[in-house]
Amino acid sequence: MTEQNSSRTAAIIGAGQTGVTAALGLLDAGFQVTVYSDRDQQSLRNDVPATGTALGFGEAQAAEAALGQDTFVDRAPNHSGLSVRFAGPENAELIGFDGNFDGFVGLAVDTRLKADERLTAFQERGGRFVVDQVTPEKLDKIAAENDLTLVATGRGGLSDLFAIDTDRTVYSEPQRKLLTVTLTGLGNGPEVFAHRSPKGGAHSLFSIFAEQGEAWWGSYLHKDAGASWVFLGWARPGSDWDKRFAAADSASSAHEIVKQIYRDYIDWDLPEVLSTQVIEEDPHSWLKGAVRPVVRKAVGTTANGHLVLAIGDTAVAYDPVAGQGAQSGLIQAQRLVTAAAAHEGEFDRAWLEARYADFLSFRSDAAAKATRLFLSDPELADISNRFFPAAQVDEKFASALVSLLHRPQPFLPIDSVAAADAYIEEVTGVKAEDILATFAPAGRFERSQYSAAAVEV
Repeated sequence: MTEQNSSRTAAIIGAGQTGVTAALGLLDAGFQVTVYSDRDQQSLRNDVPATGTALGFGEAQAAEAALGQDTFVDRAPNHSGLSVRFAGPENAELIGFDGNFDGFVGLAVDTRLKADERLTAFQERGGRFVVDQVTPEKLDKIAAENDLTLVATGRGGLSDLFAIDTDRTVYSEPQRKLLTVTLTGLGNGPEVFAHRSPKGGAHSLFSIFAEQGEAWWGSYLHKDAGASWVFLGWARPGSDWDKRFAAADSASSAHEIVKQIYRDYIDWDLPEVLSTQVIEEDPHSWLKGAVRPVVRKAVGTTANGHLVLAIGDTAVAYDPVAGQGAQSGLIQAQRLVTAAAAHEGEFDRAWLEARYADFLSFRSDAAAKATRLFLSDPELADISNRFFPAAQVDEKFASALVSLLHRPQPFLPIDSVAAADAYIEEVTGVKAEDILATFAPAGRFERSQYSAAAVEV
């Protein structure tokens, strides 16, 4: 148990991955910490869906390790790269490349599992867990009683306490409709998705359709089934995929919708997809919805003037297409805990705003811009039209492009074709024009020859 000899107190509203990570970190830093949740621990683990795939890479794992918390790198399937396919208008097969992760791995871990284990450790070490629906009125009382109050209730809940940062919020509505489902029945060996990468099942897959949206497959650690695979799809509003996603009402129906999309659009991966099975013991292994990317001014004030700080999705909601949400929440939590542990004065507005500004400049601004790149934002089309063809031509650039998911900071200053070309040359050692001159459309992607029967034999 952590020795609770500090007079400093902290409250965290929300018991998801980010909130519990911050709570455990503050507890280990000597704070007296209370976590508030509207659900008990069993319900948090078993009665709700995971909040997306929570794919994380090196910087996020380093943040967890810095807090002394399990990264799951020895327990979850490791992603060693990303295989990308890009289909243009009328589904023309245009660009294909396979990027390797250099010096880091990706991990997709069920947020319910991670939060549950950290909440258990939190209570075992002396943290206080309170099951209560925290209203704005109750938050005012909680904030009055604690030195530091963090709100980690996600995109709903208490997020309206925090004003939208109109300078950083680009979109007025969601850019995609989402569908995700976790499945079993498929291994992670080199024979799985061998047509996409020599690494087979160690690489995750990203397929981009100019007229429909995006589809991602990756290995996953499910809270009950263990090693598994997860699909995450993004449908452009009004597209055929959008109509299909809307019909999902269960894990089984979501699975059937995914299989049919692969029959009709992504047949190069179809044999593996048809080998997957629903996780029967988890009726919450699927989710559909939409996310409006929003950046908020993360310092809020309760009715009686007490300050609270938003963290995780409450502060910044990203479209999940580039996997930045869970990562950014963990990084924000670690940087905040480290700063709070070293701080000896009051957690006043100046201190809270400085910590949030530090997070925005260190990670969030770059993460939001990289997300826009992978969303095919029209404002970044000229840059995208250099980066993706260059990745097909040059393996070094393919790895650099997919590594923006791990460390998006290099993309932040790139705001023109000239800057994009300079970055391509910096990575490859070859002038961008010379690389792009050798690009030719893929024509037809290689199709899977996977056979589940052959693997079983």
